[in-house]
Amino acid sequence: MPSPFDLTGRTALVTGASSGLGARFARMLAAQGVNVVAGARRLDRLKSLADAIRADGGRIEPVEMDVEDEASIIAAYDHAEATFGTVDLILANAGVNAQGPATELPSDDLGQLLRINVQGVYLTAREGARRLIASPDPSRGRIILLGSVGSLRPLAGLTAYSASKAGVAMLGKGLAREWARHGINVNTICPGWIVTELNADWLAGEGGQKLIKTFPRRRVMNPEDLDGIVTFLASDASRTITGGVFAADDGQVLA
Repeated sequence: MPSPFDLTGRTALVTGASSGLGARFARMLAAQGVNVVAGARRLDRLKSLADAIRADGGRIEPVEMDVEDEASIIAAYDHAEATFGTVDLILANAGVNAQGPATELPSDDLGQLLRINVQGVYLTAREGARRLIASPDPSRGRIILLGSVGSLRPLAGLTAYSASKAGVAMLGKGLAREWARHGINVNTICPGWIVTELNADWLAGEGGQKLIKTFPRRRVMNPEDLDGIVTFLASDASRTITGGVFAADDGQVLA
């Protein structure tokens, strides 16, 4: 009997896959036999990622994708279906940050933050669900949204970002309720601070070290720390889990 955690043969679309968590998800899923469609705006970075994954025997297709542009999202799904068939696993990971006091955040920055972090997630999930509902077996559908510890409590200096990620968590609940009758699962993962190429230098500096000392475990996470929960929510083992908002934050929300 196959393991309920076995992901072999699934087809995943991962947004924001050119770096950070998205790149990690693409590598991890491909290593488990998933057909991965890696979407992002930086096609050169995606091609390098695809070369590395293929060298290890994985199946991956890079596709240029901008979650601010609905036509780009639709085209990415068209490309995925033409390459691997119906996408039954969606990781809506693309997101941006905007730091600074709310009184000083430019309106244009706020608009882009909301377009990418909320609207982009909405459109990515919606297009995937439309195609799953039209497929022979929608109940294979697993949609995973990437929230943040900021979905669960406001982060200092990151009010707009926290609000956008709180919106992602509620979006996940609403979509889960709407698509439950089709058997599609929608869940949100809320990671804490994770070391990536974008923040590694800051976390190693004075400001980052001061922040880390406020965490209950006095440490930050690594991208691979999310492998387990992503595998679970992507697999048949999570058949009855939908509408969940999961803190995968090493206890940071308890600070």
